[in-house]
Amino acid sequence: MLSKRIIACLDVRDGHVVKGVNFEQLRAAGDPAELAARYNTEGIDELVILDITATLERRRALADTVRAVARELFIPLAVGGGIRTEEDAAAAVEAGADKVSLNTAALADASLITKLAGRYGSQAVVVAVDAKRAGEGFAVYARSGQTSANRDAVEWAREAEDRGAGEILLTSIDRDGTKVGFDCELTAAVSRAVSIPVIASGGAGTLDDFVEVFTRGCADAALAASVFHYAETSVRALKDYLHQRGIPVRR
Repeated sequence: MLSKRIIACLDVRDGHVVKGVNFEQLRAAGDPAELAARYNTEGIDELVILDITATLERRRALADTVRAVARELFIPLAVGGGIRTEEDAAAAVEAGADKVSLNTAALADASLITKLAGRYGSQAVVVAVDAKRAGEGFAVYARSGQTSANRDAVEWAREAEDRGAGEILLTSIDRDGTKVGFDCELTAAVSRAVSIPVIASGGAGTLDDFVEVFTRGCADAALAASVFHYAETSVRALKDYLHQRGIPVRR
């Protein structure tokens, strides 16, 4: 079995890390470069920077922030938020990103996934799927969770893979920031539908939540923010816990 990855997420607004609940009620969580340096030392496997207001403000992700974070890292860095064109993606890569994450722009023009996969390789293209429960299924939302995309999460993940995406970053809006556990039903549904890695996001609160999403949720990686930012647990403690329970992790 391949090692499961632990990923930290930095939601950035105006150059500062913030965290909210259900994509709202944002509060400060620290300096991006300082947090990146800490996670790099603690042994995080990857880092994601999401400029959460870039799409709403119709601008690119903040290049200065990306550069400052990239200087602190010796691990893969993904950047999302405001990447609407090939030029936006190139700017992120030039600033230090190893991967680019697409959300709203991919929903508006799925050919962008294919273009970037052709330019950088599928391994560098992440499609972020923000989903809410809708009846017996899961509906996709765009623009930082504010606008319904009128798409089913499982179907959209399949299409993203067909278009050339190398990974799916799957966030449960219902669970975001709640610390009540990942939505394993959502994660498993998407994981079973695609052959590319699925990163589970939204709801991490305890060490057992990670165990559950890697087993019942079939996730290839798990992303968290609050539990790491506010030092509720450490990356090392989490990896030790997972290893003791037979889940392969990079140590």
